[in-house]
Amino acid sequence: MLTKGSDIVVESLLEQGVDTIFGYPGGAILEVYDSLYKYQDKIHHVLTSHEQGASHAADGYARATGKVGVCMATSGPGATNLVTGIATAMMDSIPLVALTANVGVNALGKDAFQEIDIKGVTIPITKHNFICKSPEELAPTIRKAFQIAKEGRPGPVLVDMTKNATVGSCEYTKKVPDVIGSRNYTFPTSSIKKAVEMIEASEKPFVFVGGGCIASQASAPLKEFVEKIDAPVTDTLMGKGAYDGTNPRYAGMLGMHGTKASNIGVSECDLLIAIGVRFSDRITGNVDTFAKNAKIIHIDVDDAEIDKNVPVDLGIVGDAKDVIEAI
Repeated sequence: MLTKGSDIVVESLLEQGVDTIFGYPGGAILEVYDSLYKYQDKIHHVLTSHEQGASHAADGYARATGKVGVCMATSGPGATNLVTGIATAMMDSIPLVALTANVGVNALGKDAFQEIDIKGVTIPITKHNFICKSPEELAPTIRKAFQIAKEGRPGPVLVDMTKNATVGSCEYTKKVPDVIGSRNYTFPTSSIKKAVEMIEASEKPFVFVGGGCIASQASAPLKEFVEKIDAPVTDTLMGKGAYDGTNPRYAGMLGMHGTKASNIGVSECDLLIAIGVRFSDRITGNVDTFAKNAKIIHIDVDDAEIDKNVPVDLGIVGDAKDVIEAI
């Protein structure tokens, strides 16, 4: 059916199960707002006082619900005002899709009113970003954006839409989105065997939990794992809630803003099992003395994190829940 681009944007969001969107209107994105008004019984729009509030709200929504947060803004300063919230989502691996409007294709690169290369601006702080220059590109691009935001290590994706894309019309057919589970990482059996051997040889193991355990919904197997190896647990701020904070095994948060018990525990343990963490400087302090008496097992969905900040004795790349269950 021939459908206006702005309607395709909203229909594509409905495909993905979006029920809430945060934003602030402006000239270049008014077509999308007009369409959003027609669908107000299906998508709730939260008007923020500033675009930065929209990106932070979408980030918070994603953390609270486990769904992809969605925000939108107009061209130029509207788009650049989203940057801090997008960067936050990138640093904390939060699934977010940011929709921005831009000038018409003929005005791109000509310093038109409120034109900004938001795609270029956000390259360092997104998993991926797109610019749609025609209505035909909108639906497949938005579908891909949600897929990228959710799969593997979650993160933000930006979709910039020129005026041509939102004002023009094209054929649109609704599509049921693909189910995205954890990426099928094939970590070697030898790594699991090695981890078990290191745990069995350890006398003072300590489990260190990060946001990756939240993202992979690993709480249940994590609890069972901790009981099996009889170890205390510490976490990062992002990892809070992955393990029961009222359990006697819980020693409190680690690092600069953590507890004395956890920091001494990590200093004196002989095996640190780090799951879904990035070893930030607020956790490690001086990396040369961090967990100096311990061997380290690092489990993470992103292979770029292994040995990035702290050298480890065993790195296992995979979904936290899958790896814990395998061990």
